[in-house]
Amino acid sequence: MVADNRHPAAIIDGEHVVLDETIDVLDPATGQVCGTIPRGGASEIDAAVDAARRAYDREWRRTSPKQRGDLLRRLSGLILENADELALLESLDTGKPLTQARTDVAVVARYFDFYASVGEALEGSTIAAAADAHAYTRHEPYGVTGHIVPWNYPLQITGRSVAPSLAAGNCCVLKPGEEASLGPIQIGRLALEAGFPAGVLNVVPGYGHEAGAALSAHPGIGYISFTGSRPVGTLVAQAAAENIVPVALELGGKSPNVVFADANLELAIPTIVNSVLQNAGQTCVAGSRLLVHESRYDEVVDAVHARFREARLGRGHDDPDVGPLISAKQRDRVADLVSNGAGGAELIHGGKPAVLDGLEGGFFFEPTIFGGTPADAPLSQQEVFGPVVVASSFSSDEEALTRANDTEFGLVSAVWTSDVSRAHRMADDLQSGMVFVNSYGAGGGVEVPLGGYKRSGYGREKGAEALLEFCQLKSVVIKY
Repeated sequence: MVADNRHPAAIIDGEHVVLDETIDVLDPATGQVCGTIPRGGASEIDAAVDAARRAYDREWRRTSPKQRGDLLRRLSGLILENADELALLESLDTGKPLTQARTDVAVVARYFDFYASVGEALEGSTIAAAADAHAYTRHEPYGVTGHIVPWNYPLQITGRSVAPSLAAGNCCVLKPGEEASLGPIQIGRLALEAGFPAGVLNVVPGYGHEAGAALSAHPGIGYISFTGSRPVGTLVAQAAAENIVPVALELGGKSPNVVFADANLELAIPTIVNSVLQNAGQTCVAGSRLLVHESRYDEVVDAVHARFREARLGRGHDDPDVGPLISAKQRDRVADLVSNGAGGAELIHGGKPAVLDGLEGGFFFEPTIFGGTPADAPLSQQEVFGPVVVASSFSSDEEALTRANDTEFGLVSAVWTSDVSRAHRMADDLQSGMVFVNSYGAGGGVEVPLGGYKRSGYGREKGAEALLEFCQLKSVVIKY
């Protein structure tokens, strides 16, 4: 088989490696096979880690921040030059609407451009330790880092994970999600075109229990970045712990939009709806809980319901409002939670898989809203990863805060209010790694750190903080 965009090869030591075993790529809008990816395993992970170590020892560890920055900017430029092709691949691979895929391409380019500059600005500190000594700190790379990215935002999460590691001076082994690997593999190809030395960025697709498990447990890895489900994140952390390897975990959320009586609904409603329906709800920061002051509960729920009724479902390439879920397995999981996890809540809209004319094999699910949802219902507590929101009311600021914090997750929260004092009080007391006030976004921009409280994980991605995650701190003391 000849490697191409829909039948790509793994990237190991600067070579395009075609494997005998492959994994079918399904178009989520049709359920039909639209390509293949290599089925990498332990041997390919071994080869990639060895290649990364050789590249690091041979030349990458001696490159200057300026040299690395130049390469990162060149890769950013190539991503933008190939934006149309990458967006089509991302839309095909994940099912997401083409407009969202184009945004993902622009953001991944921004990651490489941003960390090119941040890496050049990395500084240590001088410490006043003693009168007769010079003490200072320096940030040094781990050497080889492992990156396990999920299927929901394969391009974006590749950029936010790999770019800071490369900028810090590490070499990388990337294992994309088996359901959506086409975009990340293409990033690996463009990195070689940009001039990155062989072995600096290796991309090995494969199943999580094969290639992912091998990467998590590999003794040649110095640091692991994982985004995905909590059960798999636990396995990754356990495997890394055997080698005393640090891990950054982003494990999802159950994020609330808290709407107070004085909220600007003209601003809030479209943003809240987008936080639920973007990428068909398959977003770690999805606003899947809607908490509204009782005086405006009916008004808000009716407005969200109206927009859900109008939402167009369709194939990603046709640029609908809502695309399909990634797989039949995910669709069935969402359907099971919706059917059995509402805890007696009122189904206001949706609630079942959608069948579209001409796309009968697609993995679509209706935009779904429940009202009066109990706090202890599974739909209020578990991450659904579908276009589903549960709404409930509150009567006081204290009750709103209690309800917002009443899950084991703590990734993102949003507060909608015109009261500045209330906004600050809520921001202080919300148990989440990021708080939006009168806004909401998928992480808040490349420059803003993202990470979880509680069971949403630990470590920080994005912003300057992410660069430090991929560095070891060394203290040096020189006595005069």
